[in-house]
Amino acid sequence: MKLKNKTVLVTGGAGFIGSHLVDQLILEKPEKIIVVDNLFLGKDNNLLDAQSKFPDLKIIHEDVSNFEKMKTIFKNDNIDVVFNLAVIPLPASLEKPSWTFSHNNNMTVTMCELIRQDFFKTLIHFSSSEVYGTSISGPMDENHPLNGTTPYAASKAACDLLVLSYCRTFGIDASIIRPFNNYGPRQNEASYAGLIPITVQKIMENKPPMIFGDGKQTRDYLYVTDTAKAAIKIYENLKTRQKVLNIASGKEISIVYVVKKIAEYLDYDIEKILYDPDRPGDVRRHIANTYLAEDLLGFKPTVSFEDGLKKTVDWYKITLNNQRKMTK
Repeated sequence: MKLKNKTVLVTGGAGFIGSHLVDQLILEKPEKIIVVDNLFLGKDNNLLDAQSKFPDLKIIHEDVSNFEKMKTIFKNDNIDVVFNLAVIPLPASLEKPSWTFSHNNNMTVTMCELIRQDFFKTLIHFSSSEVYGTSISGPMDENHPLNGTTPYAASKAACDLLVLSYCRTFGIDASIIRPFNNYGPRQNEASYAGLIPITVQKIMENKPPMIFGDGKQTRDYLYVTDTAKAAIKIYENLKTRQKVLNIASGKEISIVYVVKKIAEYLDYDIEKILYDPDRPGDVRRHIANTYLAEDLLGFKPTVSFEDGLKKTVDWYKITLNNQRKMTK
C-alpha cells in the first residue's frame, strides 16, 4: 500500500496539520494531490511551499459537508485515498455548539457515503484526543472511555463511531488516526488560535500572556510533521484498518511549562504572566498510551518538545514580523 502514482485528496488540506500532510505526501510521489478546503481555518498561503514543489497541486474551495458538490469533485478524478482533516475547531463549539456538532458530523457523513458508493477506495479519518476528556488513570489507550467535555469533543467522538459503523456495516476500507496536541509552524494565530501562537503573539506585542486556571493542566504535545508521517504510515499498513490509533508523544507537559518556556525563548519576564479563570470544558489531564501505534507502525516521535517549540517560536517570530512590515 504505497501512495506512489495514486490520486490523493486531502480535506482541510489548507489548514495547519493538513498543509504539513500535503508536504509529506509530495515526498511519496503520488500522481495527483487534490486539496478541498473552504478556508474556515485554512489559508492558501499554507500551501505555497507545496505548490512550488508540486506545481499540479489542485486546490478547491468547497465545503466538505455539501454532498452533491463533493460528489461532483470526485466524479472528475479517479481518487484512490482520502485523508479527512476537515473540521470545525474546539473553540467554535463554545460559541456555536449546535452548528459545530452538526457540521463536523455532516462532513464525515459525506466522506463515508462517498466511499460507500465507491467514489474512492480508502479513508484515513482524523479524530481528536479531545474525545477522551480528562485522563481517568494514567496514559489513555484507545479503549479509554469517550468522556469528552465539549460539543466539539462529542462531535469528533460521533464521527469516529460513524466511520467504524460504516466499516462494520458496509465494509469500507478505513482507519482512524487520533492525534493528541499538535504544534508547529502554520498553526492558526488568528481566530480560534491555539495556546502556542497566542502566547508568542501576545509577547511579541508586549502584552502579558494568559493562562486559564492554575496552568497545571497537562497536554501531550506532538510536533506536526510526526503526525503527518504517521498518517501516511497508517495508510500503508493494512493492519490498521477498522482501528483507531493514538498518535502522540506519550509524555504530559503542563500549560504553565509551555507558556514559561515560550517566555524564556522570547526573553520575557515570567512574572508578568496573567492568570484567568478556567475555561468551560477544559481538560485537566491529557497523556496518551501509544503502544498500538508503536506495535503496528513502529511509531516513535522524532522531534523533542523543546526542539519543536524552539522551531515553532522562531517561525512565528519571522511570520509575525513580516506581517507587521506589510501593514506599515
